[in-house]
Amino acid sequence: MDIILASTSPYRKILLERLQLSFSCIPPDIDEAPLPGEAPQAMAERLARAKARAVAQWHPDALVIGSDQVASLEGRIMGKPGNFENAKAQLKMSSGKEVTFYTGVALASQGFERFHVEPFGVRFRALDDTRIANYLKREQPYDCAGSFKVEGLGIALFEQLIGNDPTSLEGLPLITLSSLLAEAGVDVLGR
Repeated sequence: MDIILASTSPYRKILLERLQLSFSCIPPDIDEAPLPGEAPQAMAERLARAKARAVAQWHPDALVIGSDQVASLEGRIMGKPGNFENAKAQLKMSSGKEVTFYTGVALASQGFERFHVEPFGVRFRALDDTRIANYLKREQPYDCAGSFKVEGLGIALFEQLIGNDPTSLEGLPLITLSSLLAEAGVDVLGR
């Protein structure tokens, strides 16, 4: 069975490559805007499922992986910053606080659908304007929810990581995905 990652994210592609599966990437082309009053966890689930379903409808013989991540600070959704000023504001708000990342993952194919949302928390160090600016100028994480790259210099922003699957913080929970793939008949280690 063909495996498709319903994503244009280079980060998710790199993560999925860790499982040493043959797969292709197809953009899901869905509206990712939050719904009015939508909770962060519900948004992550909805978008992961929508991405998998959108691509699966055009590739019914494939197993499609959809994923989405939503960052939440004190119950408020934090999107991708897009630029230096927005990233600086996000990191200032996160300074000394815990931010929860909800990473949804879904599998879809003809007659099969599974999904899961993996929460993962990060406790930020107290960050001053100089450290925030230095970090942003060096890593430029403007396309990342929460304004950091945990797989890079962003790890220095934290006091603590809280969760079961550190890859969920990078954008695709590989521990959960391995289990979901097994349910679909794809044993990552049995190949």
